[in-house]
Amino acid sequence: MITVSLPDGAKREYPKGTTAMDVAKSISEGLARNVLSATVNGEVWDATRPIEKDVDLTLHTFRDEDGKATFWHSSAHLFAEAMEALYPGTKFGIGPAIENGFYYDVDTGDRVLTPEDLPAIEKKMIELAREKNEFVRKEVSKADALKYFQDKNDEYKLELINDLEDGSISFYTQGNFTDLCRGPHMPSTAPIKAVKLTSLAGAYWRGDEKNKMMTRVYGITFPKQKELTEYLALVEEAKKRDHRKLGKEMELFMFSDKVGSGLPLWLPKGTAIRERLQSFLRNEQEKRGYQMVVTPHIANKKLYVTSGHYEKYGEDSFQPIKTPREDEEFLLKPMNCPHHCEIYGVRPRSYKELPLRIGEFGTVYRYEQSGELHGLSRVRGFTQDDAHIFCTPDQVKAQFLETLELTTYVLKKMGFEKFTAQISLRDPDNKEKYIGSDENWEKAERAIIEATSEVDMETVTEYGEAAFYGPKLDFMIKDALGRKWQLGTIQVDYNLPERFELEYIGSDNQAHRPVMIHRAPFGSMERFMSILIEHTAGRFPLWLTPEQYVILPVSDKFLDYSNEVKQALAQHDIRGFIDDRTESIGKKIRDNELKKIPYLLIIGEKEMEAKNISVRRQGEGDQGQGDQGAMSISEFADHIKTLL
Repeated sequence: MITVSLPDGAKREYPKGTTAMDVAKSISEGLARNVLSATVNGEVWDATRPIEKDVDLTLHTFRDEDGKATFWHSSAHLFAEAMEALYPGTKFGIGPAIENGFYYDVDTGDRVLTPEDLPAIEKKMIELAREKNEFVRKEVSKADALKYFQDKNDEYKLELINDLEDGSISFYTQGNFTDLCRGPHMPSTAPIKAVKLTSLAGAYWRGDEKNKMMTRVYGITFPKQKELTEYLALVEEAKKRDHRKLGKEMELFMFSDKVGSGLPLWLPKGTAIRERLQSFLRNEQEKRGYQMVVTPHIANKKLYVTSGHYEKYGEDSFQPIKTPREDEEFLLKPMNCPHHCEIYGVRPRSYKELPLRIGEFGTVYRYEQSGELHGLSRVRGFTQDDAHIFCTPDQVKAQFLETLELTTYVLKKMGFEKFTAQISLRDPDNKEKYIGSDENWEKAERAIIEATSEVDMETVTEYGEAAFYGPKLDFMIKDALGRKWQLGTIQVDYNLPERFELEYIGSDNQAHRPVMIHRAPFGSMERFMSILIEHTAGRFPLWLTPEQYVILPVSDKFLDYSNEVKQALAQHDIRGFIDDRTESIGKKIRDNELKKIPYLLIIGEKEMEAKNISVRRQGEGDQGQGDQGAMSISEFADHIKTLL
């Protein structure tokens, strides 16, 4: 017999060879019908795989992330089966599950796959799914694996197999299709009831542009057609909210080929929003004792060699800038922290000065590959709302909790109420990715774990997601469409103070090493703006929006009164402008609705005579809705103040 421990603390006895599906059936038939895979002692397994020893067991359905990953990876195999049936001779690269669905890289030879081919593949996938074929796992020797794919003349799978060790290779078969795969998979194809192949793209084999270009087919599947319909509706809404589209319509930012890819130019309205965000955070920081600094955009390469950034970020940085002086090289700044270490070390420090909080809105540069650039969310030059807290070891937990409070306050102020804190730790099996001693890492990781355990916050732990110099707490927010984004971060660092030989004199008159806490509630201004635009669909909070109203005179004869209104509202610190174009009032309304200006103030004969304004709330249609109707200027000003 073996003991199976479940997440609720229950322990159950089963015969050796029991599967996770057997456990599910012993709990309820309804649960068993929905189980897709299981985590067995921390590793995700097929639900049908025999268990031979005592285990901790978690069952997965489509409602959790591991269940979705199993469902979508199995769907990738179903897609490959459909491709092989429709286009014999197709060769396959890799087909993983991704955040929403899956993709599979395929080589269809001389045939070019087009969007017009996708409906037929979808139809075939549903047809095959209805056969309810089981996913069968088989361990194979390296020699047998090579022979199988040599017979199929599939050079992609052969290359993958050559990289694997004998004894670690498995095949999965469903229906007439067999693939090289480590799994896991769901029990059968039966749960797949709705399929949508969403797009095609080119992808170099193994991401190397020297290799052949394959066709990457993206898709998504669901257990119910209703779920697919809802997902596609969200996709359409996401297209409407795309920050690149809204940024252009609202005249917030732009890119120029002459300036360079991934280097945004902020237009006046976007700059106004950005500066208000910075002003808000600067004020909050000053309340908490932060001191602002400014550091240069470049520095001597030696600075980043000392910090370790050159070693760890060298490939992602711009090439060194050589000067006329022999052996002198500069780098565009990839991070602000080395500069702040130098500021700390400008003179001897006493324990009485700690914690020392240094803040900067510092612009940094990373050489992202052109194919990875995406609007403001992935750029080559971006500004971090960076700060570094230098403190004694005894102060770490208190400073971490204080920083945690600031970060959660900032996120909630921006309208992000739903977020999870991800404790990002070092990969214990790949320590060469990181700098510093095991002792320092253990202290830093313990500080984060202990601090987060003291607050009421939902957390998850991810190994391998730490920064190269220390563990961190990443804030994973959900936007209005339910999409997850990583925003603010807090990091505990024992290593950079050591590399820069930073010290303070303690109460014992001895030199001690400070601890460094890195934090950035926004993360980067560019990425944060991209998420905020899409989260709000361009309808920013009233305090943040660059123009809170627009005055729409029906004709030129109402311009003088329009200016009176504008001047009166300026006395109340309410921002706006007059649309004095010689266009119809209907066109002015449509154009300014597109620009997401919160209030449209319409002025005609009636309003001028009554010395009032007709108010129309953005996006709320015609007469009788929202805040529409005649108001005096003072009534409108009071209304705005209640919303700020």
